[in-house]
Amino acid sequence: MSAALLEVNNLTVRFGDTVVVDRVSFAIAPGEKFALVGESGSGKTVSSLAVMQLNQDARYEGSILLDGQDVLAKSERQMQQVRGNDVAMIFQEPMTALNPLFTIGNQIAEVLMHHEGLNARDAARRAVALLEKTGIPEPARRALSYPHELSGGQRQRAMIAMALACKPKLLIADEPTTALDVTIQVQILALLNQLQREENMAVLIISHDLNLVRHFADRVGVMEKGKLVESASVAELFANPQQPYTRKLLQSRPQRNAADVAADAPVVLQAERLRCTYHIKQGWFAKRAFHAVDGVDLQLRRGETLGIVGESGSGKSTLGMALLRLSAASVAGSIRFDGVPISERPQRELRPLRSRMQVVFQDPFASLSPRRTVEQIVGEGLELHHPDRSAEQQRQAIVAALEEVGLSAAVLERYPHEFSGGQRQRIAIARALVLQPELLLLDEPTSALDVTVQQQVLQLLAELQRRHGLAYLFITHDLAVVQAMAHQVIVMKDGKVVESGATAQVLQQPQQEYTRRLVAAATYAEAAP
Repeated sequence: MSAALLEVNNLTVRFGDTVVVDRVSFAIAPGEKFALVGESGSGKTVSSLAVMQLNQDARYEGSILLDGQDVLAKSERQMQQVRGNDVAMIFQEPMTALNPLFTIGNQIAEVLMHHEGLNARDAARRAVALLEKTGIPEPARRALSYPHELSGGQRQRAMIAMALACKPKLLIADEPTTALDVTIQVQILALLNQLQREENMAVLIISHDLNLVRHFADRVGVMEKGKLVESASVAELFANPQQPYTRKLLQSRPQRNAADVAADAPVVLQAERLRCTYHIKQGWFAKRAFHAVDGVDLQLRRGETLGIVGESGSGKSTLGMALLRLSAASVAGSIRFDGVPISERPQRELRPLRSRMQVVFQDPFASLSPRRTVEQIVGEGLELHHPDRSAEQQRQAIVAALEEVGLSAAVLERYPHEFSGGQRQRIAIARALVLQPELLLLDEPTSALDVTVQQQVLQLLAELQRRHGLAYLFITHDLAVVQAMAHQVIVMKDGKVVESGATAQVLQQPQQEYTRRLVAAATYAEAAP
């Protein structure tokens, strides 16, 4: 313990009378990679934020020794010198952590000017050098870009550059790859490994992705309900977990749960030569055509799940929205829903079909109105498509939909912020089910969920499919989820389908280099460059 860079001793964190971290102790040596894992609400992020005194309105007990000095005893002015210089943090969602009004270069330079007293010109040069070190192409040009002009992986690299600006002794990475494609995840982890070795920097990584932890960390601590219930080396913990909660986490990888599709199942959705085109302005008058989806053919039967996979920008979400005629792009080609041509029909003629095709979005907190109760949210579609039903009939349908997803009538008057992420996603599924659709578009429905909650939602979706014969369009970058849910899969790159077929065949015997790279990245093997 005397050689530790960071010592957390009996840390307790309270918000009001609520204890969210309860007597947690762990240590991190210089140059060590330590992971805290657990479900949402376990206290892992609050514990890491305590190291920088970033929990607003929190009361602390215990001690946090950084190089032998207790950071909990420091004033706010003293902590301003610790943050950035000694300890830096990479946040989960760089789009919200970065200031949208300033360029990437300015935000990195600000750190250098504040902590190292550099002038604007020298700070700008260092900012470009840091961006280059993190592997961003054309770093001088990207330094002049705003956050919205960068991809998710580039924004995360910019956050890493900012965190490393003053060469901290400890880097805290809070879910640094959760929102990224599998190939980008591998790149970010490789980058963090490289930088950690070069700087001999200690890393505290917060994650619910056990596969990531297994391939990155040296030691791991498992948190449950504010307590550290187990701590061991990665090899020891994965080989011989001691606590039931740890075993539960390790067993929570998605399991294959897809029922066979009937040989005579009717075709629900069919597309031929589908193309989605955006017309991008070039100067005052000229426009450039960008084909986000180009020449896609697919077919989806009743009771079947079609997985659509690919990296960000591959066109998978645009394809899903175009198939339901919800895309802002110009759509060409043929789309048939239950045998009815819908590609050329005006929107007003599609309204009678809307109740039969529904969408579940990636982030239920963003897709559910915070100002409406659960009853109002789930019942909104009924008011639009079945205005002839009485209030009592509508309430009965809402309660039935909630019960199907494992919720009760007791939640009707509550609001979205009162629920966990998994419960909010169940509400979003109930909103879609209440109209008794035949087709569900599921756009990354489990990517923001803990592994145990993800497994519960996938089991729910599989059960609902068996019960109602639903057809699913399942958009995801998580190949483990595709393996668990999909009967067929299409792999997209640059708007085109590069490979398609039965899920087992495509994922176990990929024919295309791009698909092999996705599969390799998903297992954290050495991905192709």
